[in-house]
Amino acid sequence: TCDTGEQQTTAAVHLKEPAATIVERLKDVATYEGEDAVFECRLSRETAQDAQWFLGDVPLQSNEMNEIRVQGTCHSLILRKVTLEDCGSISFKVGQHSSAA
Repeated sequence: TCDTGEQQTTAAVHLKEPAATIVERLKDVATYEGEDAVFECRLSRETAQDAQWFLGDVPLQSNEMNEIRVQGTCHSLILRKVTLEDCGSISFKVGQHSSAA
């Protein structure tokens, strides 16, 4: 606000959170049945945007079989004790960006 005593004007500042981009993409993982498979993806910035992991087209959540971690800009997925049914495409999506391995 600028106030001269006789006149006054006001303006506002509006901020938009810039979209995060993927700066380190997923890499293929080969492991033995019964072992853990670890996937990591790094973003350009910490973000409050929804990030999501997928096995094929199925969205994953943290549970006893899948562990999803976020540490700063690093997002990781640990598939516990993988089986042959876990073979396939793993993908990570944030905003309009995605990476697959």
